[in-house]
Amino acid sequence: MKASDLFIKTLENEGVEYIFGIPGEENLDFLDSLKNSNIKLILTRHEQGAGFMAATYGRLTGKPGVCLSTLGPGATNFTTPAAYAQLGAMPMIMITGQKPIKKSKQGRFQIIDIVDLLRPITKYTRQIVNGNNIPAMVREAFRLAIEERPGAVHLELPEDVAADDCEDRIFNVVGHRRPDADGQAIQQAVKMIENAKMPLLLIGAGANRKRTSRALAKLIEQSGIPFFNTQMGKGVVDERHPLFLGTAALSDHDFLHSAINKADLIINVGHDVIEKPPFFMEEGGTKVIHINFFPAQVDDVYFPQLNVIGDIATSIEHITLHLTDKSNWDFSYYSKIKEEVESHLTKYFQDKRFPMLPQRLVRIVREVMPDSGIVTLDNGVYKIWFARNYKCYQPNTLLLDNALATMGAGLPSAICAKLINPDKKVISVCGDGGFMMNSQELETAVRLGLDLVVIVLNDSAYGMIKWKQEGLGLKNFGLDYNNPDFQKYAESFGACAHRPENDEEFRTTLANCFTEKGVHLIDLRVDYSLNHSILNVQLKEKTCNL
Repeated sequence: MKASDLFIKTLENEGVEYIFGIPGEENLDFLDSLKNSNIKLILTRHEQGAGFMAATYGRLTGKPGVCLSTLGPGATNFTTPAAYAQLGAMPMIMITGQKPIKKSKQGRFQIIDIVDLLRPITKYTRQIVNGNNIPAMVREAFRLAIEERPGAVHLELPEDVAADDCEDRIFNVVGHRRPDADGQAIQQAVKMIENAKMPLLLIGAGANRKRTSRALAKLIEQSGIPFFNTQMGKGVVDERHPLFLGTAALSDHDFLHSAINKADLIINVGHDVIEKPPFFMEEGGTKVIHINFFPAQVDDVYFPQLNVIGDIATSIEHITLHLTDKSNWDFSYYSKIKEEVESHLTKYFQDKRFPMLPQRLVRIVREVMPDSGIVTLDNGVYKIWFARNYKCYQPNTLLLDNALATMGAGLPSAICAKLINPDKKVISVCGDGGFMMNSQELETAVRLGLDLVVIVLNDSAYGMIKWKQEGLGLKNFGLDYNNPDFQKYAESFGACAHRPENDEEFRTTLANCFTEKGVHLIDLRVDYSLNHSILNVQLKEKTCNL
């Protein structure tokens, strides 16, 4: 069997549905083998877009997304998506081509050591030097990509190896059960929770698993312990729950942090220090129980007093079963903070000024989207407003990146989300800066016939950095630019385009976009003028001594 045929066969064996990417001449045998497969090739307009799509596939399904590039510049374009998947714990497989390794007449043309280049930002990176090694290497790559903590892996297939004859052999996909946490650790956790006066539950991205979501909901119902989440833990438990206090969108000073600072114990489920910290630990301060698949990575702001390591869902179930004594608890302060948080977050929901405030945008999007609708965000200051103000009712319905926090991922993520969830409404919300980094993928969305809405928040500047600049008392400098006419730009790709001129027109336009077919881009002018006064000034001056 030809090695490239065997490679495709191993991918089919792993259940691969899509390969996102841009083939080059070094991938031609692989491409020829792929044409006879039921795996669909999703041709993109940039390798970075392909990588973000593959990572998003992994995030939404729990199975590795697969992306393909040629050697050299094609492969180097995978570095940002690799870091995105690795830091965000998204299972992803990158396949790159390479010049012949046995005999080549092209010298060092386009040759870069991609295997070593990707080593610091992947779990596994290897060059395939013999076609007979393909089955074992592919099986190991998929195993490592999925294994907690999930992440990015890389295989390089040189073009002469792809053309080799090799044995037809396949390894069965063998799963495994994660070990349960030590019983003594469970007992210690229960004792710490029962002895606390104001325990608080924190839900992080690592808890975003179906069984864990159900187990946490049961714990909350039976114990009555209030909870909050990190940005990437949004929706693990329905945020309409009366015990939900809010999302830690900032590291400190938010209304929510008044509750965090009062807690004497935080039950931290599924969080690790890769995500921007939702709180800072101090010596002699609030105690923390770390419940996760792996031990806590200790640093200056995170050093838990107890690790409960094992399958998270099972750990939560055991704690719920043994948690009986609630006599020490007093949650009255948390109830008052919840009122403060709700009052603060809803303050500008009805403010219809135009250009539009991000708080108002969040309100309208939440009202338009069904419970299962998916919003994907690029990276910008609006991400903070969505994290704080947008309530998620189901897991994976607000896809944001609080790990690498890269620009350019919002649109590709939305394309993948819609591709694998054709019956769900999907909106991509992008700043004008992030949108232009991978805006060419509009053509991909149109070519795939997707029904997708893209909102571009237009302020003609890198707004996040402007906000930071103002927060440091610095003068505005070096962050303004000119934009294309987004309406004409989108229409040139075959998309429909809209530019609302007031609040009501935006709401009507957004609702209409979901009743019509095709890709719709909304060029929305946004007003960030309150960012500094609210996030830098008002929050630091708040009084929560209730």
